[in-house]
Amino acid sequence: MERVIGVDIGGTKCALILAEVQDGFRINIIKKIRFETCTPKGFEYARDRIFEAVRQLMDESDGPVCAIGISCGGPLDSRRGIIQSPPNLPGWDDIAITEMLEREFGVPAYLQNDANACALVEWKLGAGRGCDSMVFLTMGTGMGAGIIAEGRLLRGAGDMAGEVGHVRLREDGPVGYGKAGSFEGFTSGGGIARLACMLRDSWTEADDRPCWIEDDENITTKRLAEYARAGDRHALSVFEQAGMYLGEGIAILADILDPEMIVIGGVFMRCEDLISESMWRVIRREALPHIANRMKVVPAKTGEAIGDFAAVMVALYGKGIMC
Repeated sequence: MERVIGVDIGGTKCALILAEVQDGFRINIIKKIRFETCTPKGFEYARDRIFEAVRQLMDESDGPVCAIGISCGGPLDSRRGIIQSPPNLPGWDDIAITEMLEREFGVPAYLQNDANACALVEWKLGAGRGCDSMVFLTMGTGMGAGIIAEGRLLRGAGDMAGEVGHVRLREDGPVGYGKAGSFEGFTSGGGIARLACMLRDSWTEADDRPCWIEDDENITTKRLAEYARAGDRHALSVFEQAGMYLGEGIAILADILDPEMIVIGGVFMRCEDLISESMWRVIRREALPHIANRMKVVPAKTGEAIGDFAAVMVALYGKGIMC
């Protein structure tokens, strides 16, 4: 059994996971350590906490750790193992994270952006198992993609492959990835809430306006889903339109990449029943028929546990244990 450590670095929290591979394809999580990233305290604070946690996990492991995997938001350089100033990690400028970990602990370390890491999880353990061509969409706080093409992870020349959230679908619309009307703006968790705020201007009659629409700060995708499932037609309309924009983005990906499967995490895992009908209506209208009729679109099979497996999978993929 091979043992690895995964380091999941987020703007709010970091999580470190000790895991082992059983039978070549099953991952058993042995222990997890979480702590606040505390970005105002700078990179050095988080680095020291990461080193401390890695030492603790190595000490508690029954066998040697063969690799460390790091999952982090981009931009980054996975080939050189450098974190390059992610928006959610201010002050993390050109951090040679893999070199630091290798020097400190004497084992190889590997880095991938979080969308790619999640794509690896679903490809090897989840809904995409057995596929040679697959796209994973995050559909969480943002909208990014991890792309598996012909049996390998597609990274691009500068590790920017899969930045689908930046694609503009309309000249105007909710802002996502710094761009109004973007794929991320219409379909991410925050984007769907902003879409609801924009749509309310068309609900002009006082008796036609739902009670929740006046409360901007508390409009969330989760809350909208609760209203939609209770039959609120305005909330249902928001998800119908979000599904249509999701379908547009997927149709573009389908025509370019011809994947066997699109796997979607985040909002889609929790709201597939509210989104899929309008999504498929647009996919069938916009994508090439041969692709649309063959391609599957499914929620992530690993569910909410995908984040726990992501950094672990980076280590395993980098080491060649699961590739």
